[in-house]
Amino acid sequence: MEYIAVFSPLIAFTVAFLFGKQLGHKFCQVVTCAGITLAAMASCILFVRIALGGMEGYTVPVATWMESGDFIVDWALRMDPLSVVMMCVVTIVSACVHYYSVGYMSHDEARGRFMAYLSLFTFAMMMLVTADNLVQLFFGWEGVGLASYLLIGFWNHKESANAAAVKAFVVNRVGDFGLAMGVFAAFFLFGTVQLDELFALAAENADTTFNFFGFELHALTVVCLLLFMGAMGKSAQLGLHTWLPDAMEGPTPVSALIHAATMVTAGVFLVARMSPLYEFAPIALMVVTVVGAMTAFVAATIGLTQFDIKRVIAYSTMSQLGYMFFALGVSAYGAAIFHLMTHAFFKALLFLGAGSVIHALHDEQDMRNMGGVKWKIPATYVLMWIGSLALAGIPFFAGYYSKDIVLEAAWADHTWFGDFAYWMGIAAALMTAFYSGRLLFMTFHGKPRMDQKTFDHAHESPPIMLTPLIILGVGALFSGAAFYEMFVGHHQFWHGSILVLPDNDTVAAAHHVPTWVKKLPMVMGILGLVLAFFMYVKFVGLPEKMTKIFKPLHALFFNKWWFDEIYDALFVKNSFRFGVTFWKGDQHVVDGIGPDGVAATSKRFAGVLGKFQTGYVFQYAFIMMIGVIGLVSWIFYKTVIGAE
Repeated sequence: MEYIAVFSPLIAFTVAFLFGKQLGHKFCQVVTCAGITLAAMASCILFVRIALGGMEGYTVPVATWMESGDFIVDWALRMDPLSVVMMCVVTIVSACVHYYSVGYMSHDEARGRFMAYLSLFTFAMMMLVTADNLVQLFFGWEGVGLASYLLIGFWNHKESANAAAVKAFVVNRVGDFGLAMGVFAAFFLFGTVQLDELFALAAENADTTFNFFGFELHALTVVCLLLFMGAMGKSAQLGLHTWLPDAMEGPTPVSALIHAATMVTAGVFLVARMSPLYEFAPIALMVVTVVGAMTAFVAATIGLTQFDIKRVIAYSTMSQLGYMFFALGVSAYGAAIFHLMTHAFFKALLFLGAGSVIHALHDEQDMRNMGGVKWKIPATYVLMWIGSLALAGIPFFAGYYSKDIVLEAAWADHTWFGDFAYWMGIAAALMTAFYSGRLLFMTFHGKPRMDQKTFDHAHESPPIMLTPLIILGVGALFSGAAFYEMFVGHHQFWHGSILVLPDNDTVAAAHHVPTWVKKLPMVMGILGLVLAFFMYVKFVGLPEKMTKIFKPLHALFFNKWWFDEIYDALFVKNSFRFGVTFWKGDQHVVDGIGPDGVAATSKRFAGVLGKFQTGYVFQYAFIMMIGVIGLVSWIFYKTVIGAE
């Protein structure tokens, strides 16, 4: 069953990629959809058997991967509650995306290759979440990065898509450098890369220090911060987040897969998996909390002002990831994974719903050119409302349960950074509800703002696209209530796959916080939706007036806090300047003395010799005479003068 869950997407990818061109697009669609369906079914069976059945975690060996002296790395599948929860999230959402893509990409000439890439993406994520050691985890990590590059830049005829793919790849390399350093540091400290062995040695190394670039530092803090650097890249935390909105250049199913279940959740999973290390590195946890809280707030401010429907949802992803990280930072790992799970359902629903809107309006993505289509696409309209209400944390949708426990755990931490995270989260909750309502009202309500032809031809998506939306809608409605008690009510559920020290058990403490702490997120959610209704339905001229009144603040948010411009000035342009400088140096010094210099000298020498090739017999005879005289002179010198 474990092999079916993990390797079905790989087999589907291999078959579709190698034989898809010969056997056609439909063959690729059938093979990849069948592969991911098998993986999803197997993952659900494993979830019931391991997580619900109370089974202890175990490891399934696959093969010996690396062997060098005493250093042995096995390729094995780690099965425990954390793994199987992630496997279910990844495969269920990926299955919905696969089937949705059959309809959405129906007119694309390379849809077979697209389906193959989706399966590759899923396999890489499955390798990551079932990793039994840091090397295997790094393999899955890089596989996810490669697949994201291929999918974001899938429409490679668009220069913007190519640039976005390169940007995602390069920004993630920065984070991946930190992850690689973290793996090296962990091996240096513990002498192993096996997760069980690392976790067993964590407590006894709680006070260990080592020399890191000339500084004597707390070893576990260094390891955890380096690992978190990798998580920041993959999960688009503040500072390494700039690739995320540009990833919208890929087809909409890619956005759903990246933002809901695969790439961006990898960082959250990494920190949760390494909880036995983070629990003994309180400074690292503090950094995780502060970065997560700032990410949640900043991303929400940007989402307020965007007009591209997919970018609004993208910034909401970044904001919700911030919630997950500050939950991790206050040791509420179960709450973070709970929010990851519910978020996967409603965020995939929102992205695929946005794709349905774009499909209906002939590839229009600007919300300023939408409006008045709720009766044209009623099913999509209802499902988008479900996803948005779940995102806004309205009772009794999935996000209400998971977002609230995250905020309650932050408050229950009773630290300055826990309080900071709570209030940043409250502010973000208000803004999230507002831009969720703004998206709905601008897209579906009011007068149509597109041309009449587009409005007349607007139509509901076919069943192959709507069915996955309905499945995700059920998850967005009921997953919070169904799994609340299981994920954050009883810690026995995790069966040792997550470690929380008794003094850090914020999830248990969250159930006893004051009532106003519990109710405030709900109040903010309702208030945000009401404000959006008044500004975009009742008083439609109000947003423009507010923009003029708060022009500097609006400019800051609309321009994404100028992160791209700052990075461009500091890093991109300077990198190009350094590159040109070194290129010129290489051209004039290395090439000038080396290959180009040798070639030029050879050419000049050949030119001199070429002057003797005139075609005149008397000149050749003269040269021969000089040669003979030279040869006789050399022989005479060696035999006569040399002998004396």
